Amino acid sequence: MAYLTTFYWGWLLASVLLGFGMGWISVVQHGKGISRKWRWALSALVAALVAAALARVVPGRFGYWLDLGLIMFALYLCGCAVGSWLRDWVVSRSAPPA
Repeated sequence: MAYLTTFYWGWLLASVLLGFGMGWISVVQHGKGISRKWRWALSALVAALVAAALARVVPGRFGYWLDLGLIMFALYLCGCAVGSWLRDWVVSRSAPPA
């Protein structure tokens, strides 16, 4: 893990910044979203991938890519969350009081 952050710090920073940008420019849509069934399936998939990475089930290069992909995905999601939170905070502050 430390090797990945040392060697790929530029790519990890890019994934955070890309997530921040996507969170900032995305419009909050209060639509239906995905169904509960799909949400559980995607959550189970992510949990299985994280468990496989922690247990080192996938050997060699593909395990290395799995670790790197999961780290980049997590940083992207954190960047999205921070970007959307900051945009909401900035827009709510600049709105005139009702």
